[in-house]
Amino acid sequence: MSLAKESGFDAKALAMAGFKAADNILSSWGCTAQQSQHILKLSKSSYHKFKVTPETTKLSDDQLERVSYLLNMHQALRIVFSNPVNISNFMGMKNNNDYFSGRSPLEIIESGKFGDLYEVARRVDALRGGLWG
Repeated sequence: MSLAKESGFDAKALAMAGFKAADNILSSWGCTAQQSQHILKLSKSSYHKFKVTPETTKLSDDQLERVSYLLNMHQALRIVFSNPVNISNFMGMKNNNDYFSGRSPLEIIESGKFGDLYEVARRVDALRGGLWG
């Protein structure tokens, strides 16, 4: 069963809203179109098609899950930081914690690997509890 059906939402509406939200978040983090395509696992043509004609947006369960992680990270950053500049810039900042090893969270997730997205999301979410690492 698909995530849309499990959640009780219309798949088309969920995909369209999810893509728009994720694209806005990634843009606010300073992502290029190519980085966004890698993170969302979208082809160049699909990415640009969805931007021009959002009603054509179709996302797989994997892509919807990626959107969910991005929304959760953005929400965690909004809880931790009151300054909009910090919310936008955090993902591009170099980090020296063991997992990041001098890389920014964005550098890690732009690989497009689901595991990288999961690990960064887990660490960003931990900021809400004052934990990091």
